[in-house]
Amino acid sequence: MAAQREWFEKDYYEVLGVSETATPKDITRAYRKLAREFHPDTNPGNDAAEEKFKEISSAYDVVGDEKKRPEYDEARRMGPAGGMGYGGGGGGFHPGAGGFNFEGGDISDLLGGMFGGGGGRRGRSNRARGPQRGADLEAQYHATFRDAFAGFETAIHLTSDAPCSTCHGTGAKPGTGPTNCAQCGGRGVVNQNQGGFGFSSACPTCGGAGQVITNPCGSCRGTSVEKKNREVKVRIPAGISDGQRIRLKGRGAAGRNGGPAGDLHVIVYVKRDEVFGRDGANLTVNVPVSFTEAALGTKLTVPTLDGKSVTLKIPAGTPSGKVLRVKGRGISTKKSTGDLLVTVQVAVPDHLTDEQRSALEVLAETLPTVSREHLGV
Repeated sequence: MAAQREWFEKDYYEVLGVSETATPKDITRAYRKLAREFHPDTNPGNDAAEEKFKEISSAYDVVGDEKKRPEYDEARRMGPAGGMGYGGGGGGFHPGAGGFNFEGGDISDLLGGMFGGGGGRRGRSNRARGPQRGADLEAQYHATFRDAFAGFETAIHLTSDAPCSTCHGTGAKPGTGPTNCAQCGGRGVVNQNQGGFGFSSACPTCGGAGQVITNPCGSCRGTSVEKKNREVKVRIPAGISDGQRIRLKGRGAAGRNGGPAGDLHVIVYVKRDEVFGRDGANLTVNVPVSFTEAALGTKLTVPTLDGKSVTLKIPAGTPSGKVLRVKGRGISTKKSTGDLLVTVQVAVPDHLTDEQRSALEVLAETLPTVSREHLGV
């Protein structure tokens, strides 16, 4: 496997917070701890946490793999140009005034030029490029308040890169396949002698893949992918919040040349409900009562989102705005279940008949005067 540019730029051990001599179990334990901390589902809407999660995942994909880890360690020890340095803070490779400038190109271009390989970008169209991870994709889904409360399964329709249906992702014409590179013999690296020193560099012909495609697929032109409409099923968990992200690993764009697919991030937007609101894990509902009900007390039937109504006692003398709590009838998540918060609102009639007005005037004469001395006016 050819070295990736990021291998020289990033210390994956430092990203995971482990030493270079850490055991596979230590690496897995560190990864799981960090993944839980920075997972997008745990940090909805936090772009910094999402980027950190991607960095952690990239690090674990390499040093957590028993085949990639020794290759990564060897590449880090050798370094581009045998230790001349790579990248640093400038984002590119600048070995000196008489050297050359590497900004964003292939490792094979860098190493091939440094060791006089000459090839540079020669033969690029015929290279069987190394595996490349597919792009992460983002989709939106608009859910009703009640569906988000209960949780459900749905389908997202996408148009994205998918493995070519003609060559099945090989990039080669059907009936053919990549062949070993003649220059490196399938090793992906070539040896160079410079002033008595021996160095290994990525093969300039195959780009370090060890193989070339001599008969590219006519449908994808050797890219191994094509644009395709597809359907992805996604489970919306019960109690999901507005704007929360769901990450579907490996359901993004297809990788190239056998590389893994990217991830699909589904952002769920929850519509408002006409009856219920939400306060964290609690459901909220406003219940109107008459003046006499609030003054004398009553029993009310209050709806809940699970379809089972509850009977609520309104104590005599309940003021408007009083919040009554119904335990355990809120939103259920993996962590906890909230409550139903019922706000009592005393409804004041905006129109009275003569008879009603007379009755209220008689009642007002019997009620104590409301004190407003605390207002100081």
